[in-house]
Amino acid sequence: MADVLPLVEARLRTALGEPDARAAVTFLGTDRIEVLRFQGDSREGAVVRYATLGMSAQPMSDPTAMVADPVAGPRAELVLSVRSGLADTDKVLRPLAVLAASPQVEGLIVAPGASLDVGGPLWPGAPFTSVLVAEPGGLVEDLELDAPLDPVRFLPLLPMTPNEAAWKRVHGAQALQERWLTHGTDLRDPSRKSVPLD
Repeated sequence: MADVLPLVEARLRTALGEPDARAAVTFLGTDRIEVLRFQGDSREGAVVRYATLGMSAQPMSDPTAMVADPVAGPRAELVLSVRSGLADTDKVLRPLAVLAASPQVEGLIVAPGASLDVGGPLWPGAPFTSVLVAEPGGLVEDLELDAPLDPVRFLPLLPMTPNEAAWKRVHGAQALQERWLTHGTDLRDPSRKSVPLD
């Protein structure tokens, strides 16, 4: 069975350029998760992207299954895009690694429309404690693997304020995304306020 991570890293480099920093986190009983930082240009308001590497090494399996299938099942990595220079967003590395380890640790299947809570601010002073998993395919194309393996999907993460997360639980991901769109919300602003929810 081919090791998928070198292929995943190559796909990230093709889509986002060379990473300018990387950090590794290992949680007890899980594979090592790396987070790569891709810095755009150095202009004020340029976008910095953080991508996980390691979550897709194993397929995500149904938490109700007695035995995890070592081959079949969805595979994914997480991508977060924020404007650089406006907050200490590099501190998001550990929370991102925690989210990427959650399929192994908690038996979650991370899919578009899901909310992932990190239990604290995404970075110091961040108004966000959770993220909405968005649809893949825009920024980084899916990575097809040899059958019978599922493709690796690169799932964008959209930071949510606690109020937005609570509203999304009631009304759904689609309604929240439509509200962001209607109000012209800059989802890459690391210090943005909650969208009006009344």
